[in-house]
Amino acid sequence: MKRGVLTFLFLFLLLIGMILISTGMGYISISPLDILKVIAARLTHDAGFLRGIDRVFPYVIWQVRLPRILTAVIVGSGLSISGVVFQGILLNPLADPYTLGVSAGAAFGASIALLLEPPFLGIYAVPFFAFLGALLTLLFVLSISSFEGRIASNNLILAGIIVATILSAGISFIKYVADEQVSVIIFWLLGSFSSRTWIDVFLTFGIVTAGGLFCLYFARDLNVMALGDRIALSLGVQASRARVMLLIAASLIAAGCVAVSGIIGFVGLVIPHLMRFVVGSDNRVLIPASALLGGSLLLFADTITRAVLPHEIPIGVLTALIGGPVFCYIFRKHRRVMIHG
Repeated sequence: MKRGVLTFLFLFLLLIGMILISTGMGYISISPLDILKVIAARLTHDAGFLRGIDRVFPYVIWQVRLPRILTAVIVGSGLSISGVVFQGILLNPLADPYTLGVSAGAAFGASIALLLEPPFLGIYAVPFFAFLGALLTLLFVLSISSFEGRIASNNLILAGIIVATILSAGISFIKYVADEQVSVIIFWLLGSFSSRTWIDVFLTFGIVTAGGLFCLYFARDLNVMALGDRIALSLGVQASRARVMLLIAASLIAAGCVAVSGIIGFVGLVIPHLMRFVVGSDNRVLIPASALLGGSLLLFADTITRAVLPHEIPIGVLTALIGGPVFCYIFRKHRRVMIHG
């Protein structure tokens, strides 16, 4: 218990420290003390905190950097929570938020919005179409994978792969006919947090918080389902019902994140594995711990591409470059433990 508390405290302080450091990094360097003063002035409406601070700092911190930074943290947390739930439900260590084709559905919806440019939603057309595409894809996958009211993990994975393949072909066709818009579509598909606003922060925070609390409430059921449906039923857990509810919650979290950030891979795949080495497999601890570390990792990656590299590259590329080798190491180590253990 003491170890778990210390782990949570460390992860929380790490996240807060990274937010402060990241906010201060960029073309204009800002000290952590000035950042805290600007935040305090904004929250308390006391201009006295801004005495002696450059006039540009409040705008840079509050309107430019913090919305992007907090969106990255929330998306990283959401993808990590989804990864934990997907791996727990499907009993597959290679499962992640995109296993059921959610990312492909979001990408297809966003590609349609970028191609057609519907005027009635303005700048929120792409996030709306992305979220709608992810939601419709989830419902379709659930409908074709169910049999007599029951959903098997293998059927879900297979249905997700089939639907994702079809949608990927659709995205390729859209890029083919997009002409001048093709570069915009490709850039969105690679993921980015540039030009995020406080509306993005509040929307993603609401979706991730509601979905995360729901998943945490059913964390015990998720633990029991790992023992098999028969044992779960004997312990009073309706595995089929709980599985569908958790799938929908985790998929909606992922859909909300993808709608704002674009396609960002490996976060929901790698973070749950890393945290299992530290806190174990109890989902009541694993879910919040993964959320904290996922937020820190994605913020770290976004800070590198925003403030360290000479030219900003899509965040999805960087997470793949970081997450790929890390996951290969974890996978190799896991196999070695299974062979010799």
